[in-house]
Amino acid sequence: MEDIEDLVGAGATPGLRLPVTAVGIKPKRKPKARLVRDPVDPGPQVPGTQTIYVKTFGCSHNQSDSEYMAGQLSAFGYAVTEDPQEADLWLINTCTVKSPSQSAMTTLISKCKAAKKPLVVAGCVPQGSRDLKELEGISIIGVQQIDRVVEVVEETLKGHEVRLLSRKTLPSLDLPKVRKNKFIEILPINVGCLGACTYCKTKHARGHLGSYMVESLVERVRTVISEGVKEIWLSSEDTGAYGRDIGTNLPLLLNAIIAELPPDRSTMLRIGMTNPPYILEHLNDIAKVLCHPCVYSFLHVPVQSGSDSVLTAMNREYTVSEFRKVVDTLKELVPGMQIATDIICGFPGETDEDFAQTVSLIKEYRFAQVHISQFYPRPGTPAARMKKVPSTVVKNRSRELTTVFESFSPYQGMEGQIVRIWITEIATDGIHLVGHTKGYIQVLVVAPEGMLGTSVDSKITSVGRWSAFGEVIDTPAMVNKGTHPENPKAGSSLHSNSCDSCDCSRDPEPCQCLLPESCVQQTCTASHEDPIDIVTDRNHRGRNFIGSIQSLLVRKRSYGPEKKSEGNTFKSSKDHETEGTRRKLVAVDYMLLSGMALSFLTSVVLLILISSKMMS
Repeated sequence: MEDIEDLVGAGATPGLRLPVTAVGIKPKRKPKARLVRDPVDPGPQVPGTQTIYVKTFGCSHNQSDSEYMAGQLSAFGYAVTEDPQEADLWLINTCTVKSPSQSAMTTLISKCKAAKKPLVVAGCVPQGSRDLKELEGISIIGVQQIDRVVEVVEETLKGHEVRLLSRKTLPSLDLPKVRKNKFIEILPINVGCLGACTYCKTKHARGHLGSYMVESLVERVRTVISEGVKEIWLSSEDTGAYGRDIGTNLPLLLNAIIAELPPDRSTMLRIGMTNPPYILEHLNDIAKVLCHPCVYSFLHVPVQSGSDSVLTAMNREYTVSEFRKVVDTLKELVPGMQIATDIICGFPGETDEDFAQTVSLIKEYRFAQVHISQFYPRPGTPAARMKKVPSTVVKNRSRELTTVFESFSPYQGMEGQIVRIWITEIATDGIHLVGHTKGYIQVLVVAPEGMLGTSVDSKITSVGRWSAFGEVIDTPAMVNKGTHPENPKAGSSLHSNSCDSCDCSRDPEPCQCLLPESCVQQTCTASHEDPIDIVTDRNHRGRNFIGSIQSLLVRKRSYGPEKKSEGNTFKSSKDHETEGTRRKLVAVDYMLLSGMALSFLTSVVLLILISSKMMS
């Protein structure tokens, strides 16, 4: 197939930069109208002075690619904005996992054309479907050419159409990078995979397996730890296949990385998705790594179906019993092990009996996280030519399985437990901070933003369907002072779409299924690693009303008004005060709350007295 790229050429150095002449530039015969600008202001005509809007669809690998592209653009002088209207050019990083994600891309392209903005489309869609009609007349950049993004943007701003897809080496890991969350590094360990799933379009884009050398990855880990990163996510289309093309394996890499992690557990490692075939031979070694104090006891292992006949039709290269062996072994050897999985409902040829076996498997293991997706035929894949299950049947099966999954109470019994959590994000409600336990269970706590990037002991006060709620019972040894993240909210920055993720490449978080509807039709078919918005339990929110008000007062008073982002930040930066000032403000807030309570009680007493006099 001509659009599958061979990734690592023999003896080629990863990240080798191609000459400028390798960029194919096609001057447009009829350049589209540009926005009228002040002729006195030469800024927009000078390369590196324009503003770029970056939109990301897909998995964590795509997110990492966007962070690298944004980093290079920022290093060259471009500003990155969240507002598409103020941008001089739009950069869309796409996902080809299924039809909805590609439809979202098409919609965004239409909006960009209507706004008469120059456009660059990157990612899996142009790489896997370069002749797509929607991409005609648009600059495109492939998944392995992200280190050329500055050149492509420059030429596009000049009115040229650029098509840069062919590449034989991997992008370098030490490119400039602007992280979505300053505390989280998404580290791609390999691209492509060894599988040939009949429904997967991502293989057309990401290609055959290409692994980074252990030494390069270890050096990157050292660098990001020195930069203050507190969580490292290993990402790829299949982490279990790592190293098979370069004579090494995943356990060797993991042990080399663990040796670089701080012994105080200030930086944690999260292992990305792995398909069952490539982890079976390393189960005991992987279990040992997952037991390490600096590694989350969490793994995403997609099963896709509980029926062997369906797995055969999918060409998944494993059986249900082999999946059971992976799950059973890890749960037996790793204390508190949490496993997430994926299900595709309505794959061509799936019978009622096949689906019943899938439901039975999910009921048996009662996974806390199950990503349920309806089957979407992708053009050019073998499954697209198979006889489809009626759409009404597919929808009914998806709803049924979602109902079963949502009936579980995976965190019941955690109330009262004291657990260690690593805090890295702000919940989208603006009240809670988001932490994760060693098993990567999401815990929401009310605490000052100064605790971001720290680990603390937390007592679980209540549990919801998608997360637990806790209260901090100790003060972290080191609270981040002075510098705070650029609002590392879950699901924010770089405009990432969590559900439109790359097939065979997502490692989910516990919050991935927070919204029930996302588990029915919008959850991705295979493995993704994108975070999603954090929602809170209403009952818990009511119980913590006073604490929530206090937290909001502390944040508003401590950090002051937001400023517009500049330089290489995606989110707005803040002016931060000292820890001593924050402690004083906490006391002031308590006084304000006490005054409010006293005023309320006084009003009640007066009303009672007035009522009694009127009655008499």
